[in-house]
Amino acid sequence: MKKNRCALACGIVLCLLSFGCTQERQNQLGRSLRNWTGTNGVLDIYAGEKLVMRLIKIDKLSTAMGTNDSLPRPYRFGYGYVDENLNFKVDNGEKKIYFEISDYSTNYVFYENYKD
Repeated sequence: MKKNRCALACGIVLCLLSFGCTQERQNQLGRSLRNWTGTNGVLDIYAGEKLVMRLIKIDKLSTAMGTNDSLPRPYRFGYGYVDENLNFKVDNGEKKIYFEISDYSTNYVFYENYKD
């Protein structure tokens, strides 16, 4: 019973806070909740029409922010496993890497792993 009241109170507080926020702030809150709960993202990188790299088990794509001006930079970054055989699973020898992708020149699709 106590857990239900706590959950209800938290839900009410979140609703009240969301009414006082701008749309962008609501989006940021939503992203932070998803990041906290975790996701199972896949990043496919293309050269033209050809898939050249797949990264899996990505928990989030982050937007780089400037150190001095706090403005968003034109690239995203994160950590993921290189899926060398493109089977949507982390196999022996597939390493976790840091990556950056440009908003201007990288053709990519980011989505939740529907096969895992």
